Order: sequence, then structure tokens, then C-alpha cells
Amino acid sequence: MARRLVAALGAITFAAMASAAPLGLPELPVPDDNPMTPAKIALGDKLFHDERFSATGEVSCSTCHEREKGFTDSPLSTSEGILGLTGTRNSPTATNAAYFETLFWDGRSPSLEEQAQHPFLNPVEMGLETHDPILEIVAKDPDYVAAFREVFGKEPGQVTINEVTKAIAAFQRTLLFGNSRFDRYWFGGEEDALSEAEIRGLDLFLNEGRCVSCHTIEHDHALFTDHRFHNLGVGINDIQGRIPEAVDSFLAALARGAEVDETVLSEKLSSELGRFAISEMFDDLGAFKTPTLRNVAATAPYMHDGSLATLKEVMDHYNNGGVTEADDPVNDFLSSGIRPLDLTDEQVADLVLFMEALTSPEYEALAEAADASGLD
Repeated sequence: MARRLVAALGAITFAAMASAAPLGLPELPVPDDNPMTPAKIALGDKLFHDERFSATGEVSCSTCHEREKGFTDSPLSTSEGILGLTGTRNSPTATNAAYFETLFWDGRSPSLEEQAQHPFLNPVEMGLETHDPILEIVAKDPDYVAAFREVFGKEPGQVTINEVTKAIAAFQRTLLFGNSRFDRYWFGGEEDALSEAEIRGLDLFLNEGRCVSCHTIEHDHALFTDHRFHNLGVGINDIQGRIPEAVDSFLAALARGAEVDETVLSEKLSSELGRFAISEMFDDLGAFKTPTLRNVAATAPYMHDGSLATLKEVMDHYNNGGVTEADDPVNDFLSSGIRPLDLTDEQVADLVLFMEALTSPEYEALAEAADASGLD
């Protein structure tokens, strides 16, 4: 099954660039300074999967973003890098990342090109001290020499990390997934694409559940994210009494010259600060980027820390108003839109079924195997 899935998904890479975006997705945005070509995409694909670009020679970008796992590392709660080191955050899907306004859970990167350079140097991810080993490999590997010459007109020794990340970003812009049963129903007009329960779940998604407030649906496409940052009561609820300590410790680390991405992936306390680590605004304490819901049933577990194992657990958290148990205290920085929903068990079940209908055809078998709903 896995081999067939990988083979089927592999064919998508070039098709995505050559045709219109899948049903449910908008026109693909491509930067003027990084146009897409088949040769550049193929080069980016090779770079994305090259384990030599890590300190141990065992970790690549694809280690945490595996094609056959919805470009995540499901079912891991938090990602593992070199030497089995574990970070503090769940690996977000790389699918449809071409549309994201910022990258990483705290939005610290503004583009795919800028984002791609960071994991190489993070000590709990790929662990390189500089990008130089990457540039040495591409200057000596005959396949890379030929590819960088063709794509960028650069000879060995002339290639910089900018060309490397541009190629990786071009490849990532081909990872487009729509065409879900929801898309066929909502945008394609197929009235029988969703079951009665899923249609009830859609109505809840749009109305009583208020999900669409953050997981947006536009008139001609649906990215299921508002690209904004929200405190949902995940993670930060557990450190309420230590928030001043966490803020002081983090700011002191920055003053000593620590890098933000290294600190938040290495220190659990700092990680829970969320968007604050970038903006240093108290309104952003504990706030994390709204993730897309596309293929969500295939990419458990959930939230920035992977702390919720099933979609039912996620809905229970929202239903309780941003806490695990209904009588737990909420943190002082909880986003104003997070409040008890008072949904019945049947309504929660319908919402979960609707979210399962957001699965693209390529990942339906994976979603069924994952059984991430948590429903009996």
C-alpha cells in the first residue's frame, strides 16, 4: 500500500505545475524571482530528500515531511531530528504551503525560500553549524553540478544557499492537494459528494461550531486558515504560573545572542510562548498559527505540540472553551473567540465526519488507516 501511494503521489509533482490548481484551491502564487520549471522542481525534489545535508547524514527535509504521511511525520507528537533528538513542536504539513503567508507554527519565516534554510542549522533538526557542507556537496556531486548549471547557470563553487532554497521552494509549490469530497460538494456542485451527517457537520462548521472564523472558506476556494495566530489554551494552560518566568528567560536568551528557532525547539517553556517569541507582544502569548484542515484526518496528532491524539479530542477541547476538561481554568491570554460551544456528542461526531471529508483522494486510504477521529 505504501509503495503504491508513494508512486501515485510522485506523479503529482510535475502535473501540479502543468495544470490548474486542484478543485478548491486558488491560483498558485509564484514569486517573480523564483519562477518554476520542471528542471528546478526536480532539483528541489532531490535536495528535499538528501540526507547528506544533516550532521549525521541520516536526516533530510523529508524525514519530518514524508510524502506517504501527508508530508508530516505522523504519528509522532513532536518531530525527531539527528541522533533521535526530539523538538517541542509537531511537524506541520508541507502540503499547500505555497499558499501560506508565513511558515512555522509561530510564523517566523515569510516565505518558503526563507523557511528552507533554517532546519539545516537547527541543533535538534539537521544539526549543521553552517550551510557550507551543503554547498560542498552540491559542488562535488556530478548530478548537482549539472542541475545547478542548467537551472541557475551556476558553476561549482558559485552556488549559494539561496539557489538551494529556491529549488526546494519550487518543489514545495507543487505539493497541491484539493479535490476532496467537500470540494466536489461545495465548489463542484455534486450534491451527493457528502453524506447527510457530513452536511450536518458542514452546517455546524459554518455556524454553531464557529470553525470557519479561523479555518476560512472563500467563495471560490478554501485554504481553511486565516493565516493568523490564536491562543487556544493548548500548552500555555499548563504553564500559567510560569508565564513571567518563561518570558524573562526567553528575552534573556535573546539578549545573549540565542536564535529564536533554536530556543523554541529546544526549550519547552519557551516554545509555549508561541507568536510572542517573534512579535514580543503580550497579546500573542501562547498564540499559534491556524493550520490548514486539508487532509487533517491523515495527519494526527494535532495542535502545535501534538498533544491531542484524535479529531474528537480536538473538538472536545474547543467544546469545553479551550480547556481539556470543562472545569479546568483558562489562561489569561486565551483568544476571545474561544468559548464553550455547548455542542452535543452527536454534533461533535458530525463535525469530525465533515473534517474527514476534507481529505484529498490521494490520502483517503491513509486517513482510513489512521482512524484519527477517536469516534467509537
